[in-house]
Amino acid sequence: MPEVIQAPMDNETQQTWNAASQGGEPTTQAHPAEFPEAPQDAPAGSGGQIDILLDMDVPVTVILGATRVPVRRLLQLGPGSVLKLDKSIEAPAELFLKDSKFAEAEVVVVDNRFAVRVTQIVKAGATGSQA
Repeated sequence: MPEVIQAPMDNETQQTWNAASQGGEPTTQAHPAEFPEAPQDAPAGSGGQIDILLDMDVPVTVILGATRVPVRRLLQLGPGSVLKLDKSIEAPAELFLKDSKFAEAEVVVVDNRFAVRVTQIVKAGATGSQA
């Protein structure tokens, strides 16, 4: 039989352990927690705290469309290959923050770069899925 090593316990823990080992229900005591009051009014100069959040950069993903290809076809891709997407050219691109669609847009070119012009903000709670 393996040797049992018992760590020192305070009185309450020992009583709970004894009750449980004798087939009785262990007793658990709850104690109310005491927390200090939060200040009702924020200090005058605390407006800058929200500025930290407002100045953060967040990644936005733009989905133009999606497609599925067999692995055989994927391995054959090279320079000049074309993958046809599931959306028509008139369909809006979808803008996502993480996995949540928040807007629709049209694709435009600005200074020789792709860009999007937001055409509609999607209602909060609307779902979408990234391809």
